[in-house]
Amino acid sequence: MFKRLSISSWKFFLAGDGMSVRTGRYFVESAIVGAITGLVVVAFRWMIDFTSKVVMEGLCRHEALSSLPDGAAIGRMFSREALLDPRRWLLVVLPAVGAVLGYLLIRRFSRLEMARGTDSAIKAYHHEDGYVTAAVIPVKSVASVLTVGFGGSAGYEGPVTLIGAACGSAFARMMNLTVRARRILMAAGLAAGISALFQAPLAGAIFGFEIFYSSSDIEYETVLPSFIASAVSYSVFACFYGWAPLFAMPQVGFENSLRLAPYFVLAIAVVFGVRFYISFYRAVEKRFGDSSLPGWMRVALGGLVTGAIGFVFPDVLGTGYRIIQVSFTAGASNLFEHYGSLTIAGFVCFFFVKAIATAFTVGSGGSGGVFAPVIVCGGTLGAAVGLFFAKILPASVGIHPAAFALVGMAGFLASAVRIPLTAIVMVAEISGNHALLLPAMWVCCISFWLNNGWSLYRSQVHSRESSPAHA
Repeated sequence: MFKRLSISSWKFFLAGDGMSVRTGRYFVESAIVGAITGLVVVAFRWMIDFTSKVVMEGLCRHEALSSLPDGAAIGRMFSREALLDPRRWLLVVLPAVGAVLGYLLIRRFSRLEMARGTDSAIKAYHHEDGYVTAAVIPVKSVASVLTVGFGGSAGYEGPVTLIGAACGSAFARMMNLTVRARRILMAAGLAAGISALFQAPLAGAIFGFEIFYSSSDIEYETVLPSFIASAVSYSVFACFYGWAPLFAMPQVGFENSLRLAPYFVLAIAVVFGVRFYISFYRAVEKRFGDSSLPGWMRVALGGLVTGAIGFVFPDVLGTGYRIIQVSFTAGASNLFEHYGSLTIAGFVCFFFVKAIATAFTVGSGGSGGVFAPVIVCGGTLGAAVGLFFAKILPASVGIHPAAFALVGMAGFLASAVRIPLTAIVMVAEISGNHALLLPAMWVCCISFWLNNGWSLYRSQVHSRESSPAHA
């Protein structure tokens, strides 16, 4: 009897539906990919911090750009003293310099088609058997740090997803694994990169199986490996940079069902905002793509346009994360210290200039992601809608602009990138506020549904049946 029980127990652990030595190997391999990706992202984050400190503080002395008194008029930005300050003019040329250096680096050491960040990772999954060259890891890291660290309006998530995907793909090739395993580990590495960089392990894991399709379909083969890789990657990253969320936000909640009506209006605003963002980005991308100018000249031109915008709006440069933090205290802080108190018009203005600057930075061929600017644009649009309803509705309704900023981020991300589950979870993790999941669900689902057919990523296919990987 005991012998049969012992044999039966071993069979339970080594066999059965959905349980095998092969799936166990995926867990081990995913954990290794997560650890490798976590260490790579730590190095990537160090380069980001170092470059930002040296360039924006050492060369531009960015803090000097915000030294005008609170409430000063925009005209003060164009005073004789300001226009003669060489540090101000560095903002015009630095984005172009960084973009050109990044472009030349990718052109010299890596295939140009592999330089498009998340879009390239999605394309590799569907069309290239999960193959991402290992050269992407150092080259894309340095190129993106040069582009964004020098002031380009873009994010680091596009590069880090491609870097994570390269880690998974390279490890699978090193272990001589099958094409199926390579795809799975590539997706796990992609998830691990997002998990570490955004300090959002659950959202990163969901991203690893949701990003490949523009519909609500998911890549179920990558679910468990993505969770394992994300957990390990985040843990490795947190050992160096701590466990705190990416942003600090007041703990506002949702205690009044009447607020669903204003949040519905926010969802509609997000729909039109996403359509403008994608349409303008595609138009700029097409115009640069059809241009007969050399590649380095295209990215230089895009960088100069971004720099010209940054001359007037310095906080547009780089990731723009500072604006997210400001939007969480909307109505009580300053967007730019020299522009005075934050207003609805100020947030709407920043939404447009950030979208335009991002289109010229990335659409011209610069190395950077569009994921982070999407979050920034969603936050500013949400804060503007929240401020509007706070002014016209009674205080008893309890409208808090910071809550609308957070939910706007989620809705914009869900609609533009086609990842509603990731968006709902991510905004909770990066802000440390889990009390707004209900309105986030409401806005994400509405905006995702109404913007069906709109996506920032061309390589996304509609469903598993449409993917060459499952032909």
